[in-house]
Amino acid sequence: MTIGKTRDEIAEAYSSEPWWYDIRGFFILTFAYNSTIGTQMRFFGPNFGPEHLEVACGTGTLLEMVLGWRRRRKLPQVKVTGIDYAPSMLAGAKKRFAKDPQVHVQHADAADLPFADNTFDTANIANSIHCFPTVDGALRDIRRVLKPGGTLAANVLLYPSGFAPLRWIAQKINDWGIRKGILYSPFEQSQICSKMLAAGYEIASEFKSGNTWNVIARKPLQMR
Repeated sequence: MTIGKTRDEIAEAYSSEPWWYDIRGFFILTFAYNSTIGTQMRFFGPNFGPEHLEVACGTGTLLEMVLGWRRRRKLPQVKVTGIDYAPSMLAGAKKRFAKDPQVHVQHADAADLPFADNTFDTANIANSIHCFPTVDGALRDIRRVLKPGGTLAANVLLYPSGFAPLRWIAQKINDWGIRKGILYSPFEQSQICSKMLAAGYEIASEFKSGNTWNVIARKPLQMR
């Protein structure tokens, strides 16, 4: 299995201008993930509790769209803490949410979160878990800061499947992403599911869409 670069190398690879990151991200979403913005908003949008953690929020583009999706459906307001490890991505997110008192953005490592145990009702990892070089540590630490019964929503990039032309294009994009440093490694569905269970989560719901596994994982009310 080919895997990508270190945490700091990945952060450096995300040092491009936020506008270019967003354009590049849309291309990857369409042709590597075989997913859509609408699918992501419908998946992540409901998973916001009163205290929410947005892991690897990037420039905040998708987060802003999801929050807009929630407002249009008159869903409850929430307090959002967004984290990212790449300074240039954080700069874009901080500018985007500068006038929104409900959203706070800060620098943090997903595998070493600067928050107390049982802080958040919900957490989302959108388009990013496959970029973590320490995915096991990140899953454990996110579970730590979730309240008992709290839920984590994540979409995970899988190795490409499906018809040959689309599978070939997705594989080429993945190979480029690993060389560039913006992707650590895709997963087999069984592999990432095992990691979720080993980190102490219960699988509440799951479905496959394109080349992604979409999962809602719950922190048990009583840890075993």
